[in-house]
Amino acid sequence: MKTEQDGAGALEESGSQGPELYSAASPGPQQEPISTYFEEKVPIPEDDMTKLFSFRKLWAFTGPGFLMSIAYLDPGNIESDLQSGARAGFKLLWVLLGATIIGLLLQRLAARLGVVTGMHLAEVCNRHYPTVPRIILWLMVELAIIGSDMQEVIGCAIALNLLSVGRIPLWAGVLITIIDTFVFLFLDKYGLRKLEAFFGFLITIMALSFGYEYVRVAPDQGEVLKGMFVPYCSGCGPTQLEQAVGVVGAVIMPHNIYLHSALVKSRDINRSNKKEVKEANKYYFIESTIALFVSFLINVFVVAVFAEAFYGKTNMEVSLQCNETGSAHSELFPANNETLEVDIYKGGVVLGCFFGPAALYIWAIGILAAGQSSTMTGTYSGQFVMEGFLNLRWSRFARVLLTRSIAIFPTLLVAVFQDVQHLTGMNDFLNVLQSMQLPFALIPILTFTSLTSLMNDFANGLVWKIGGGLVILVVCAINMYFVVVYVTALNSTVLYVFSALLSITYLSFVSYLVWRCLIALGVSRLDFRGSAQYPPAVLMDEQPEFDS
Repeated sequence: MKTEQDGAGALEESGSQGPELYSAASPGPQQEPISTYFEEKVPIPEDDMTKLFSFRKLWAFTGPGFLMSIAYLDPGNIESDLQSGARAGFKLLWVLLGATIIGLLLQRLAARLGVVTGMHLAEVCNRHYPTVPRIILWLMVELAIIGSDMQEVIGCAIALNLLSVGRIPLWAGVLITIIDTFVFLFLDKYGLRKLEAFFGFLITIMALSFGYEYVRVAPDQGEVLKGMFVPYCSGCGPTQLEQAVGVVGAVIMPHNIYLHSALVKSRDINRSNKKEVKEANKYYFIESTIALFVSFLINVFVVAVFAEAFYGKTNMEVSLQCNETGSAHSELFPANNETLEVDIYKGGVVLGCFFGPAALYIWAIGILAAGQSSTMTGTYSGQFVMEGFLNLRWSRFARVLLTRSIAIFPTLLVAVFQDVQHLTGMNDFLNVLQSMQLPFALIPILTFTSLTSLMNDFANGLVWKIGGGLVILVVCAINMYFVVVYVTALNSTVLYVFSALLSITYLSFVSYLVWRCLIALGVSRLDFRGSAQYPPAVLMDEQPEFDS
């Protein structure tokens, strides 16, 4: 048997005589498989394989898609939604719909990689990229997780501040969120399905909270449908264009690709049976579609509420209304005729001023559920990424402690030195940070799902290769535009020079990933000396056959 030690960072661990069928580099008999999820695996009921659909099987596969969908509902997304409604009304709902559909297609690739290979994206990257690019890739993904985690933890802290009428300061809310995240993360001791049910409960709270706001405000249903299905933005200017770009950047999260490819490993699937693998891919796609449909509706609730109630409103109008209702937060809105600017904190305040205290507190409950759930899934993302890229074999507590600490220290610094009313600028920066990391998830997932040597019969076909490449190109271009707009608004020569130098380094690494991706897509003429040849999927003397 052979292992191929080439410039692609071929398998760093020797294969064995009996790896699982689709494993790119299944650990040898002297090594334990990398365990990045719970020891428990959910069994799949033995229904008739000839049946086109089984609700029992769909229920068995239900869970990973809903955990994945929480990233589409984190506080960063909610803030993007409310700003979209306040700045552009209903006109950008079609952008939200398109971004969600694109997200679904990308999540399909992530799920297929995990199901077919039995490894998640970070593990595959660990086996197929050379050491230096692998470390750079890991650092970039960690940056994305830290940025997302900061938004999520601070979202929880803002919700606690609103619910306590300012009695719980931002830093204290961050500490509370950290502690209860540790508590909730160990719910899996009571069973994987119970943990998944808990996440489902948090999604239900979000749906009820933001659904209440939707019913209370009663937006024009015709305008909602028009905004959703008519891809046009009448009278839109640079502000609305930037907001549209922000919507795409907020919805498609880089670390979520890594997360979903790991979550699907929690089901007991015989990967040597082609029918079982095909069936698993089908049910995971159905589940992901349902989960993202639910998340899309919740996002629509938020956009529509702020579009109906606050689109075109000025600071003066809001200030007067808050004064009339005796709100303690009327000083947030200067007495001028500039267009209202809102974030998740001010959003709760203006809902309270216009629709009563119940609207404020229910909004805060929804934000708390969004922040808490996404903080937990963000922690799982950190674990999977660190273990996969670095091949760590630590105890569960040590893994959680390390991955949480990496993200929490910068969050605490922000909470101590910033007050709750001045976080919008930081949120914009974090969105830019995550936008820059998108290529480091999207390019690898397209690369590896296109490799026949890795995916066998489940490798991307020509349509998926071309379509996936175009989608990723568009998404990355949109997000790079968002980054350029942000940087040009800094008005600092020093920052311009620094950004230019950083851009050269950044684009060089992205170009390297694109080069390897194009070779995986079949452009072999770019593989000048075979230096980017990928190792074979199965390290056996003979290619095994599928079980029937």
